[in-house]
Amino acid sequence: MSNIFAHHQTNPYPDHPQALERAANVKLLVLDVDGVLTNGQVWIGADGKESLKAFDIQDGLGIKLLEQCNIPTAIITGRNSKMVLARCEELGIQHAHMGVENKSLVLAEILKSLGMQEKDCAVMGDDWPDLAMMKNAGLRIAPAQAHLEVKKVSHLITAREGGSGAVREVCDLILKAQNRYDELLNKAKQ
Repeated sequence: MSNIFAHHQTNPYPDHPQALERAANVKLLVLDVDGVLTNGQVWIGADGKESLKAFDIQDGLGIKLLEQCNIPTAIITGRNSKMVLARCEELGIQHAHMGVENKSLVLAEILKSLGMQEKDCAVMGDDWPDLAMMKNAGLRIAPAQAHLEVKKVSHLITAREGGSGAVREVCDLILKAQNRYDELLNKAKQ
């Protein structure tokens, strides 16, 4: 009996045979923040305001590598955070939307502005507020610690948790699927 996914011999995710094929078509990476770019913890200071967020430095490099390949990243998050805004500015993320209640509507606006469709994007989320924007994405991704309902609809569940390199894992997969990884790696070695 022939395996219909036999051509995915380089797929690093044997439990997710569609991941590599779907990553080859990604033109935009869309990320939630808390639980995806961070570990999901929110630190509240004595003043009652968010006081600290930690971001994984390798995630940031992955986003920059995608940008070098003309694959932009968009941030859509339900919370407002000066720290997230600063990180987006540092990484050159031009599509940063915070305080969003209906993430799928904002995603539709971003896609329209870029002349793309939902099938052109990869969306990574970790909890129920992300489900609607993940619904029709070409590649749906959940970090390892994501809620079970998000994992159920995902084409890929990363080995790493949000805030601990999960986004870099996705960026590397996209770069490999689009035959850009080795080129960028060799350039880094020079």
